[in-house]
Amino acid sequence: MKRTLITLLLAVPFAVSAADGSLSGICSMKASKMTPKADLEKMATVKHAAAKKTASDYVNGGQVTKGGIETEDGCLIYSFHVKEGKGQREVFVDAGNGKVLGSESEGKFRTAMEKPVDKTKEIAGSAKEAVTGTPSTNQAKKQ
Repeated sequence: MKRTLITLLLAVPFAVSAADGSLSGICSMKASKMTPKADLEKMATVKHAAAKKTASDYVNGGQVTKGGIETEDGCLIYSFHVKEGKGQREVFVDAGNGKVLGSESEGKFRTAMEKPVDKTKEIAGSAKEAVTGTPSTNQAKKQ
């Protein structure tokens, strides 16, 4: 009995990590997390505007509040926050074929918690850009 319990306790984390919603098995393009944002945009076969429209359409024409190209789980994707009711839905669009890979609902609380963090990232990105002269990946893409 004790051995079975120990086996289950050791197996559960592996089962959870295998079913964590990882995008790596379903995306069409791979990219390193260390790749500069400008290079990611050059690699993408789907352009920002088309991916943004796909995300908006996915949430029944919802308004995209922010988003852009990034690397998630080794995949080259566009991630957009789209207004949905009182909250938002984050929609992941494959940068290689333009298909929606998935989405996550974000309630009012999470959205409110993100605003100060986003503002801090934007300020840090602006400072980095002023000092180095190169665009920062931490700034929200201006629409």
